[in-house]
Amino acid sequence: MWIKLVGLAAAPRGDYLPLMFPADRLAQIVNRFEYLEARLNAGPAADEIARVSREYAELGPVVAQINEFHAATEGLAEAQAMLSDPDMRELAEDEIARLRARLPELEQALRLALLPRDAADARPAILEIRPGTGGDEAALFAGDLLRMYQRHAEQQGWDFRLLELAPSELGGVKEAVAHIAGEGVFARLKYESGVHRVQRVPDTESGGRIHTSAATVAVLPEAAEVDIDIPASDIRIDTMRSSGAGGQHVNTTDSAVRITHLPTGIVVTSSEKSQHQNRANAMAVLRARLYDAERNRADAERAADRKSQVGSGDRSERIRTYNFPQGRVTDHRINLTLYALDRVLEGDLSEIIDALVAHDQATRLAEAEG
Repeated sequence: MWIKLVGLAAAPRGDYLPLMFPADRLAQIVNRFEYLEARLNAGPAADEIARVSREYAELGPVVAQINEFHAATEGLAEAQAMLSDPDMRELAEDEIARLRARLPELEQALRLALLPRDAADARPAILEIRPGTGGDEAALFAGDLLRMYQRHAEQQGWDFRLLELAPSELGGVKEAVAHIAGEGVFARLKYESGVHRVQRVPDTESGGRIHTSAATVAVLPEAAEVDIDIPASDIRIDTMRSSGAGGQHVNTTDSAVRITHLPTGIVVTSSEKSQHQNRANAMAVLRARLYDAERNRADAERAADRKSQVGSGDRSERIRTYNFPQGRVTDHRINLTLYALDRVLEGDLSEIIDALVAHDQATRLAEAEG
């Protein structure tokens, strides 16, 4: 249904917008934003500051799009009114042409702004990488992926901190867990969850045959203690000797920590030098896994076809292939192929992630307006 925006009369086609909310919903959003702004200026209670500030920040871009669209449509109406003045007619026609050309872009931007937001988008992320099929070559590829994401985080100005790293004998990775914080981390990286496949000739292959191996990537939104309550009776904490890469503390102190979540059987380890930091790291990862499991359960209830959607987080789905002989990277979810393997492995993931975000937005818009 095409819904006319408030205050616009005798409008051309561009002044109408297919919305999933009625027009008064736009006014409600603006009113809510102004209320939050007043609350912040008045000084909210200490326990409200974070919540009010977060909601205010989330609504800001939406209100900006609403105001920009309203300004354009009102400017178009004013220009049309000027057509009857011979002295202003030429100027009015130029302004009408400019605004009519711009309105479709503003419409699309507002439609995207009005899409329901993933509540976890603004959170930091827990990145987990493990080798899949392929033995030693899979572990080497897992190490390549770890370096790729670390370099991407550096390019984006994000903070990348390893929580757990279990190296393989040949210099690969048997398991890696990292914490990534910064602007839009989970919103961007959530599309990376799934099976990543590599096709290349291993260094140990004397016959030049191409091998296929894989690694799994999981990107989980960081969960706060208020999100997931973990009773002490639900966990078992064991300390053990560190098995890290070396150093004076290895095999001399029981600093490594293993936490077992008894109801689910999830096991998390952390083996830095500080036992206190290891407990904190392991609990953060455990909360993230439990929070992610709860999000997946709720998503499955809301949409039976969730697994077909980009960014579903299905860890068993093969999402991307890195083909070394051809120098290409293919994302199978959106049929995107880039002949830029070296650049991607150096952390330049923006083109792929931008395409995934655009596809996800288009899919959700079609569902909302269908």
